[in-house]
Amino acid sequence: SLDFDPNTRPRQIEFARLNLTNTVTSKRKLRQLVEEGYVRGWDDPRMPTISGLRRRGYTPAAIRNFCKEIGVAKADSIVDVSMLEHEVRADLNENADRVMAVLHPLKVVITNYPEDKEEWLLADNNPVHGGHRFVPFSRTLYIEQEDFMEEPPKKYFRLKPGGEVRLKHAYIIKCEEVVKDAEGNVVELHCTADLDSKTGGKTAGRKVKGTIHWVAEKTALPAEVRLYDYLIETDENGNVPKDFIAALNKDSLEVIENALVEPSVKLTAAGTHYQFLRVGYFVVDPDTTPDHLVFNRVVGLRDSWAKVNK
Repeated sequence: SLDFDPNTRPRQIEFARLNLTNTVTSKRKLRQLVEEGYVRGWDDPRMPTISGLRRRGYTPAAIRNFCKEIGVAKADSIVDVSMLEHEVRADLNENADRVMAVLHPLKVVITNYPEDKEEWLLADNNPVHGGHRFVPFSRTLYIEQEDFMEEPPKKYFRLKPGGEVRLKHAYIIKCEEVVKDAEGNVVELHCTADLDSKTGGKTAGRKVKGTIHWVAEKTALPAEVRLYDYLIETDENGNVPKDFIAALNKDSLEVIENALVEPSVKLTAAGTHYQFLRVGYFVVDPDTTPDHLVFNRVVGLRDSWAKVNK
């Protein structure tokens, strides 16, 4: 019916703006960040714009789940950004394939492994949707620098002199010798492997407390890795200070130029998500070329919001 009652007044319902901790949402302030060069553009992964969130690797499903979870409110409030990260992490946990990447490489030589030998070991892609890939293994490989300590504290279950760890999907190795440069820095480890300890071997069931990731030297792909953090440091209540430029996080971007990634990611497309085992979730950046891989960290593995809820 087109009948109109002049005594009926329209009802207007206003809802509050979505505010996040450690996040600037004012368009005026965002424009200032772009125009004054504090960020690389409107699609900078630290920006809360659609293009920025996409380049950071936040998925549409995660953002929808986040909005559904917090609902719509009439009163202004500030939502903890870790809640959004929780939804991103939950989505990528189900959908991102696992790969091994070493951000700060430390050379390891398996002295009892043949120099000319290379084998391809079976590895799981994702514990939720399944799938497998093959990972190359050889005499010389790289592990994370932080996965070795010459004088470790108690309950340190990674590699140490005389200690053993399992290489993920591969063998148990034992550190026999530590090689240092002229300044005393550890530059290389000489280890021996229990060659019967991989899956299907006689000692495959032998237990060691630590498992670490690695990449083989011959086949590892060099990559640039960009570690993004919060753009701004808000106060204890989550509010953005009036002088927000002074509150910008100077460590919001760390660029690692000499990371190494397993070869299964070769020729991958921009926007593809991966979980770097024991490191975090990453997405392939549009700056990637066939000869130069670039990854952006989406979010780490730790889930502080899940702990708060628990």
